[in-house]
Amino acid sequence: MATIALAATDGMLHFELAMACEVFVRDPSGLADPWYDLVVCGPGPVQIGRFRMEPDAGLDRLARADTVIVPSVEDIDAEVPADLLDAVRAAHQAGARMVSLCTGAFVLAAAGVLDGLHATTHWAHTEALAARYPRVKVDPDVLYVDNGNVLASAGKAAAIDLCLHLIRRDHGSTVANAVARRLVVPPHRAGGQAQFVTTPVPSREDHPLAHLLPWAMERLDRPLTVEDLARQANMSSRNLARHFKSVTGTSPLHWLSTQRIRRAQELLENTDNSIDAIAQAAGMGTATTLRRHFHRTVGVPPDAYRRTFRSAGPSSGS
Repeated sequence: MATIALAATDGMLHFELAMACEVFVRDPSGLADPWYDLVVCGPGPVQIGRFRMEPDAGLDRLARADTVIVPSVEDIDAEVPADLLDAVRAAHQAGARMVSLCTGAFVLAAAGVLDGLHATTHWAHTEALAARYPRVKVDPDVLYVDNGNVLASAGKAAAIDLCLHLIRRDHGSTVANAVARRLVVPPHRAGGQAQFVTTPVPSREDHPLAHLLPWAMERLDRPLTVEDLARQANMSSRNLARHFKSVTGTSPLHWLSTQRIRRAQELLENTDNSIDAIAQAAGMGTATTLRRHFHRTVGVPPDAYRRTFRSAGPSSGS
């Protein structure tokens, strides 16, 4: 069973810590066996925002965890406790996957874990992170970054996105989607998406994209183009791009490509369908095209993804 250790010390904020506990506490899909063993680690009773917490274990437990998560700290100018720094360094040296949520990036940076790597934090503190730790490659606008064994998220809701990303990496998109449904949050937002957009996300039913996105999702097996989406929305391609940017933070073509990859992931996990059949069902046309885009986006070929993340559920035929 993979152990996730949450670091908890005085001066941390409760949202990201409590959120991580909620995300990793159980698997609502029933497909991931075994699930994570979640351990909250601290030097003793700690004050987390307004709440007093009794950790499960001491900070030395971090060094024996598979994944270490450092939640946000309230004061980025406060000196990081020496015992926390020592425990984080020990865990990193032991080979643990290191994760920071929001301003927890300042702890990983102080420990040297982020040296030479890409990282992010809450948009209000990215300049401070970059100035204080010049060896860290700060990406100020993204939701989260994944360096393989070291990951970092922006603030608040972006921390949920990163936690779901971890589950998707470990157990596949079907399980991650089930966790997202339990939390009543979007199942996937790409890490490179902007932290925020200047125009609020419209919630009106008469918004041009309110019916367009479900319409497109039902037709992913067809060769949809940006022009097709614009025609369905009864607007120009330029106007469509503007609405997509304000609502999704990305372009219509990138959004469509992301949905096709997600559809392919679900089919790889839950069916015995051939790669050719999955390519057609996901609107990629051929297995060659699917393999190229899938490997570029996910990091592994479709066949390898299927072997790693194939769910225990019944297949739907060949």
